Amino acid sequence: MAPSFLLTNGITLAIALAVVGLVFAFILIRQVVGSDAGNEKMHEIASAIQQGAKAYLNRQIVSVSLIAVVILAAVWYLRGGLTAAGFVVGAVCSLAAGYIGMMIAVRANVRTAQAASVGSHPALKVAFNGGAVTGLLVVALGLLSVGVFYLVVRGAVDHAKHAIDSLVGLALGSSLISVFARLGGGIYTKAADVGADLVGKNEQNLNEDDPRNPATIADNVGDNVGDCAGMAADVFETYAVSLIGGVLVGHLTVGTEAAVIYPFVLCGLAIIASLIGIGWVNFIKQEATTSLVCGVVVAGLAAAGLFWWATGAIFPEGLKIGGIAVAHANLFYCAVVGLVMTLLVVWITNYYTSTHYGPVRKIAKASETGHATNIIAGISIGNQATLLPVLAIAASIWYCYDLAGLYGIAIAVVSMLSLSGIVISLDAFGPITDNAGGIAVMSGLPEGVRKITDELDAVGNTMKAVTKGYAIASAGLAAMVLFGSYVEDLQAFVGHKVSFDLMDHRVVIGMFIGGLLPFLFTSFCMSAVGSAAGSVVMEVRRQIGLKPGILNGTEKPDYAQCVDIVTKAALGQMIVPALLPLIFVIGVSYLGMEALGGVLIGTIVTGLFVGISMTSAGGAWDNSKKYIEEGNHGGKGSFAHQAAVTGDTVGDPYKDTAGPAVNPMIKVVNILAILIIPIVFKAVVK
Repeated sequence: MAPSFLLTNGITLAIALAVVGLVFAFILIRQVVGSDAGNEKMHEIASAIQQGAKAYLNRQIVSVSLIAVVILAAVWYLRGGLTAAGFVVGAVCSLAAGYIGMMIAVRANVRTAQAASVGSHPALKVAFNGGAVTGLLVVALGLLSVGVFYLVVRGAVDHAKHAIDSLVGLALGSSLISVFARLGGGIYTKAADVGADLVGKNEQNLNEDDPRNPATIADNVGDNVGDCAGMAADVFETYAVSLIGGVLVGHLTVGTEAAVIYPFVLCGLAIIASLIGIGWVNFIKQEATTSLVCGVVVAGLAAAGLFWWATGAIFPEGLKIGGIAVAHANLFYCAVVGLVMTLLVVWITNYYTSTHYGPVRKIAKASETGHATNIIAGISIGNQATLLPVLAIAASIWYCYDLAGLYGIAIAVVSMLSLSGIVISLDAFGPITDNAGGIAVMSGLPEGVRKITDELDAVGNTMKAVTKGYAIASAGLAAMVLFGSYVEDLQAFVGHKVSFDLMDHRVVIGMFIGGLLPFLFTSFCMSAVGSAAGSVVMEVRRQIGLKPGILNGTEKPDYAQCVDIVTKAALGQMIVPALLPLIFVIGVSYLGMEALGGVLIGTIVTGLFVGISMTSAGGAWDNSKKYIEEGNHGGKGSFAHQAAVTGDTVGDPYKDTAGPAVNPMIKVVNILAILIIPIVFKAVVK
């Protein structure tokens, strides 16, 4: 294929590859739905989970739409119809990725349970393919929405800058939905999970997913609305924002059409690489963790080969950035950094959250001496887990900046997020296997089936932690690119160089305020989960006290009541924290562009540490409980197990609500700052 073809048709090729991704997603949907769904009892339980998940998402869409309409009107008034149209496209596609992915996940769960009666690898395939639907939808819809919208707007306006500016609206729409989906889904799932564990395990000595626990169905529903729909919206937003950031930086710092096309081509080729990785997991029979991690490695190697070809084709003679010549090999090395970062984050997070390694076993050992020592060990591991990812991020920024400036960092981010198709398949694998275990217990399947689903669930917990670490680490790099875009856009608007001097009191004040935001944001998240979980605890106690026959199986719990409690709590308590970034950015912007720049840096730095620490600690707490339940340190029902359950309930909102929600929050702050430049800083250019 001639180099001129990619320069002329690179975006069109990327869109075509996105369509290929969608086609394969629908093939996997047919394959998953066509699998054996088990007996009538299994179908009944799965239907209850499906109905609860669908009802919650429908109500969430209505609630979010009311707020989105107000923000849409403001964007239209302040930035025009094209940016407003981008806002709608981003919001709708983000919702669609999460909604469709979740509806497949709640059908894959029962089929995974049935496949586990055949063997471990058949169950792995069904669960992974159900997750792969979400992964492919995220990248295909993300690339389609950004690529098609850019081409349509580019054809309608006179200048490429206007088309790229309108993409900021798309980024804001996807980010807004992501924050609400992450918060609402996270509050729902962890309120139900914590409430079910505190009464079921600690007070009544019931097993996980025991059908006598009134909060069981709510817990299983929550796994899907939080870890499927929420995570899909989260990574869709990160993927779209990273791609838009790469395009924006390419236009602002390089200024050539090739620099704008290159990020699109990388994302398109990575879909092919992700499909190769998905094929590996399906056709190469290995132990679960090995199979999933090898799938990512294979996808990364395939992507590297494709990226080398594309880089040479688009930049045969290199490019110039600020008058300095940059070889095309430098851009390829930046892309490789993104791929290596993906593998590094997978390895690091797996080490800190897997039952096979020291950190999780250290927490399990600490559980022998009580609840407090379990909590202390978990917090210690979470704080320690920030070291390697942050060093890797710092090294990546330094290396890529030396190679190709801010554009090099942007390419590394695009490359890292380009593998979302395979990485998010791992994340959605988690709730599918978790639900499969619950269905196996509630429908009375043989112990051997539950043993397989438990093993896959433990792997799923690690994979969920891995993908959350991936999302947050990529957010750190992406936020750096967005901050650079803010500076470049600001300089273009005011017509002179802008610097952020640490001796300027406005910059320092902004950094303090920005550094505060992740802490305030996560405090609201944790409080919401604690409050809602308390309501679930009271309801479960009430039902068991009112109907003693629940515990001996002669009376049936009222599952719907717990579902209703957590639904109302999630929808009611997600609003305030979701709007905090908007309030902070607009409020500080009136202190000046220097203060707002400080807010962006402060939010990025503290948000990165808070997010990684919370997600790693939560994953380690969860798997330390599972490690004990496997028979270690006294096994189920022991004193150590009770302490581990307490640690797990603390870790639940850490890893599934507050920690991962920091990721989209960081990017909302940066996108809003870019969006309001021509509105708030008009006086500066007069």
